[in-house]
Amino acid sequence: MVGKWLKRLYTILMFGFLYAPIAVLAIFSFNDSKSTAKWGGFTFDWYKSLFQNDLIMRSLYYTILVAIIASAISTLIGTFAAFGLYYMKPLKQKVLLNVNSLPILNPDIVTGISLMTLFVALNIKLGLITMILAHVTFCIPYVVLSVLPKFKQMPSEMLEAAMDLGATPWYAFRKVIYPEIKPGIITGALIAFTLSIDDFVISFFNTGSGVSNLSIAIYSMARRGIKPEINALSTLMFITVLILLLILNKRTKIEEI
Repeated sequence: MVGKWLKRLYTILMFGFLYAPIAVLAIFSFNDSKSTAKWGGFTFDWYKSLFQNDLIMRSLYYTILVAIIASAISTLIGTFAAFGLYYMKPLKQKVLLNVNSLPILNPDIVTGISLMTLFVALNIKLGLITMILAHVTFCIPYVVLSVLPKFKQMPSEMLEAAMDLGATPWYAFRKVIYPEIKPGIITGALIAFTLSIDDFVISFFNTGSGVSNLSIAIYSMARRGIKPEINALSTLMFITVLILLLILNKRTKIEEI
């Protein structure tokens, strides 16, 4: 009985430690005072001010644009990369999986500087295109690791069986393989989308003048002091990610039924 209560207490403390800062941020996004040291009353003014801030709105536009394009491209490439890895010989698969894991284990600053050096060497002007390419590069390994387990869960003979029955490789992939790996693709796409929105270091080194995502804009604003609009923006972003997570979990449960 004591052990059961200790487990519950540990769980409460762990989640409290993780989510207490977000709760404080959300509460002070409704604070009528600019100071986070005192409560000045309840207000929606900072949310109104947020949508009237041209810098934040422009940064939000670029953030969502880059995240959608980068997650779509990285999901497509990562899915077919996982498909190829699954049908490789064990030794080659192991080697390429280790290569795939390197960008994940690599510090972001190394990846960011490496990509920037590559773009400069190829005489590619830093801007929106380079930011998208950089985001695609660091999102692909996460998609591969999300999709590959779904391949391993299905019978290895499914593709060959479909082709023996007269299906073309592309038709067999769409009608036989894709339904089996669909949950992994959706998970990989959401991870890529979230990582793209969250990224700062790689974006910072691979963007050009006039193109700034939210993380860069918030960093620039934070050096002059955190404004209440940032609390409001962070709260909205947290709620959006939470809704996406709930939708994903609901879809997963429906598919399992």
